[in-house]
Amino acid sequence: MRRPFFVRTAMLPALLVVAALALGACSGPAEESAAGESSAPAAAGGAGTLPGPVPAGLALRPAPSGVPGAPAFTGTLTDGSPLTVANLWAERPVVLLFFSSWCTVCVERQSALSDLARSYRDRVVFVGVVSEDEPADLEPYLREHRVEFPVVFDRPQTIWQSYAVREPGAVAMVAKGGGLLRGWPGGLDAAELDAKLRELVIAG
Repeated sequence: MRRPFFVRTAMLPALLVVAALALGACSGPAEESAAGESSAPAAAGGAGTLPGPVPAGLALRPAPSGVPGAPAFTGTLTDGSPLTVANLWAERPVVLLFFSSWCTVCVERQSALSDLARSYRDRVVFVGVVSEDEPADLEPYLREHRVEFPVVFDRPQTIWQSYAVREPGAVAMVAKGGGLLRGWPGGLDAAELDAKLRELVIAG
């Protein structure tokens, strides 16, 4: 027996609601999954690691008179963002760490240096300068050792050469304002670098 037209018409909204709910149930998770897959994590060492405002009351030792100016440079961070290092040391001291993922000494020291960088967050900016490294090798290294400071690629080694760096593991310390305080061609471990920061940079 054929149903009256008004019965079929009355059922139509309910059927549309059921269909819409079914489609939502099927497509919702897939859309969310696709959105989740498209939002890749921020690159380690990229612009997201740049410092915040200088902490209030930051007490610094004045740079000794007659210290040479540190070589300024503009480089490219791991995520392709530009970094002008003079903008950083205009407001606070900077520590330059010259390292590579294949350097044995760097591997041994990196995690502790990363912890030290976090302890000085926003007071002293740590900047990594990497050469002879490929992004595919460097990214796992930075994540494994929890490197949460900006890292510059220096493929032609122009930055390394300007700081007379011959091999990775070297460290340079720059005062607020750009005075080159010290350089350590063989590098420093975290405890030694912390002591030098307190001796040369941090007051009180």
